Amino acid sequence: MELPRNRFKAGLAEGRRQFGLWLNLANACCAEVTAGAGFDWLLIDGEHAPNDIQSMLAQLQVLAAYPVQPIVRIASGDAVSIKRVLDIGAQTVLVPLVESAAQARDLARAMRYPPRGIRGVASSIRAARWSRIPGYAAAADAEVCLIVQIETRAGLDALEEIAAVDGVDALFIGPSDLSANLGHLGNFRHPQAQQAIEDGIRRIRKAGKPAGILVSDDALIRRYLDLGCTFVAVGSDSALLATVTEELAAKCRALKEKTA
Repeated sequence: MELPRNRFKAGLAEGRRQFGLWLNLANACCAEVTAGAGFDWLLIDGEHAPNDIQSMLAQLQVLAAYPVQPIVRIASGDAVSIKRVLDIGAQTVLVPLVESAAQARDLARAMRYPPRGIRGVASSIRAARWSRIPGYAAAADAEVCLIVQIETRAGLDALEEIAAVDGVDALFIGPSDLSANLGHLGNFRHPQAQQAIEDGIRRIRKAGKPAGILVSDDALIRRYLDLGCTFVAVGSDSALLATVTEELAAKCRALKEKTA
């Protein structure tokens, strides 16, 4: 049995555009339905969605049968949380609220085995297919991928230093939290927020790292792609379900009124 190749990380290195979707519903069946849609990657959200390690594991298991790359966002950037999601088979991890190079260095070390890092060593884990992948520990570091999320003024101020950290593979702009931190809660379209987002993308690319973002507006997707974003989340399963069910219910109400 061979170690799975991280095609998402390879795509970042090659500069390929990769589109993804947020999985907020914390449900393996929903993840599997979405897995067949044709996205390049799907993000299992452990920060704002009601996921625990068991529900993350179930979603990783169903996604493994499809040609889509999973990303796991953990709730906070502690070494234990990183170790646990890596051990259940995640290879790409998104960490929210990164604000300094020192924090980024700690995260990079938590992603890797000694001597480069501090990840705890165990053989009977899903990531190693329960010891069925020969030399897993020696090869795993090459396939792990760390994305750090920039979503505060402090993160923007330290952006170049964060991007320069060895082991940080990409930087992701969080538009909602960033705009709130800048004083525009619920309005990431505010000119100041948009200026900060666009400047952040340019600076990430100038620093030589891939830039990513979450946005569902078609015009903004094109704008951020033009600025250099190469991995973009274009929505979430929960938002899509809410939109489609509302539209269907509205059609039903219209039919009721016609027949009343």
